[in-house]
Amino acid sequence: MLEARQISYAHRKFRILDHVDISAESGELLVIVGPNGAGKSTLLSLLANEATQKEDTIYFKKKKFSEWDLRELAFNKAKFSQQYNPDMPLLTKDIVMMGRYPYFQSRPGAFDRQVVEEMMQQTDIFSLKERDYNSLSGGEKQRVHLARVLAQLQNDIQHKLAFFDEPLNNLDVKHQYNILATIREFTQKGNTAILVLHDLNLAAQFANNVLLLKKGKVMAHGNPQDVFTEEIITETYNFPCAIYPNPITRKPMIIFKTSHL
Repeated sequence: MLEARQISYAHRKFRILDHVDISAESGELLVIVGPNGAGKSTLLSLLANEATQKEDTIYFKKKKFSEWDLRELAFNKAKFSQQYNPDMPLLTKDIVMMGRYPYFQSRPGAFDRQVVEEMMQQTDIFSLKERDYNSLSGGEKQRVHLARVLAQLQNDIQHKLAFFDEPLNNLDVKHQYNILATIREFTQKGNTAILVLHDLNLAAQFANNVLLLKKGKVMAHGNPQDVFTEEIITETYNFPCAIYPNPITRKPMIIFKTSHL
């Protein structure tokens, strides 16, 4: 589905990413984690074709992004980015409808409006559809953009790809779990999702695979049980931890030793 080899990226001679290999298959939920300054969001931008490196070594469905027609690419790939404030007042439903722009020229059709309503229902923002987007809370805006991304990828194409840069910011516990469950449901239909998260325990609970970065280099890549070990996490975060099986899911549960402070 997506494969990238030897990704390196520098800004003003400062190396942000250093020979990163990454791949994600159809049906996979891959989470990128790591300390601040690890290069997580930069890597996501490169993988999503929002930034470029010197050598084009990223393949999506066995084609380089430069080989894709841009409209066709929009049917296959979407990215959730941090919230923004539009210059003109827009309603919540108008922001979500932006995800359908590749599908119509002047006015949305009945199916476009149906998709927007369904995605607003799915992300629990339907009651906000007539609200001015700029009046929403940070968490509500996050859910609006999740609905926009999901609306963009509602089509008959198989094996679609979605990127999510810190989609849980400003969300309460209920909505954090609901959003991750929605993204997991998206992958269970044969699609692929790549997320940047800070919460290691949520990554452990939801990810099929985890990519752990530190200072632009891959510390570990694999399933959560292999990546989230006391040795690897302590070395990566320079902070001691203990790891136990979650009593409910049996997935790794990371506990940082605050007595170290």
